[in-house]
Parts: sequence; structure tokens; C-alpha cells
Amino acid sequence: MSSIQIYTDGASRGNPGPGGYGIILMWNNHRKEISKGYRLTTNNRMELLAVITALEALKKTELPVQVYTDSQYVVKAITEGWLKNWIKTDFKGGKKNSDLWKHYHRIAAKFKITMHWVKGHATNPFNNRCDELATSAADGKDLAIDEWYEANEYEK
Repeated sequence: MSSIQIYTDGASRGNPGPGGYGIILMWNNHRKEISKGYRLTTNNRMELLAVITALEALKKTELPVQVYTDSQYVVKAITEGWLKNWIKTDFKGGKKNSDLWKHYHRIAAKFKITMHWVKGHATNPFNNRCDELATSAADGKDLAIDEWYEANEYEK
């Protein structure tokens, strides 16, 4: 059984600032690119939203999923148990991005996911393409609103 390969990247112009994500989904001979920009967000939110959006785009829950990201924040939260602890304590202490982490936790339960960290802005052509998609989305027109962030985090 072949696995689904997902490459993701997030970007923001300022932190907070305009941001975006880029995704490449690959399975057998199929490849799909996805990107979206937001008017005000953070880099970490875009990194995590890229993974969530990629998982939401999958139609096959029975196949193993390999996620490649240059975000140590995302990889370590998942592989080192930070997320399990945050959920157990209901994000006590003001952990950021609780809306996205809760969403990730719900959707990830449907899949067999293996997380992989890749060095950003290096020799991985898929990561580099995701970076192009993310930065282009952040620089785009008609940017979406990261409603939860603007309502809950930006004013803090």
C-alpha cells in the first residue's frame, strides 16, 4: 500500500502580518498544489493550517500519510507529546493557536500520520515549492480573514 506524501509550508510578512500557506499533495502519479493567503496572521498559524488543510483535502483515510514540514513547532508539538499535554490541560497557560490545534487533533485521528521535519530553504524541491506557494499567497490580493486570530489573539 503506497502512502500519501504531503509537503507544507507557512509564511507571514511580519509576525503578525499578511500570511499564507502552500501545500503539495502526492499519491502515486497524482499531484495537487493548494495555497491560500490571509490578511493578518502568524507564521506558526500558517504552518499548522497548511497541515490541517492538506489533511482535509484527502479522500482516502485508509492510506498512511507522510507529512513533511520545515516547522519544528508543528513537528515537535506532535512527535514530542506537547499537543497531548496541551489537550489534557485544555491549553492552560495561554498556549497559542488552541483553535487550530484542537482542529488538527480531531482531523488527525482519522489518519495514520508520520511527521517529518525537513530543513527549510534548502535542497528539497517540494519544500521550496511550498515556500513559493506560501509567500505568493501572502503577497496576494483579496486575502482571507483569519477570524479566530483577529478576534482572540491580535489584541492581546
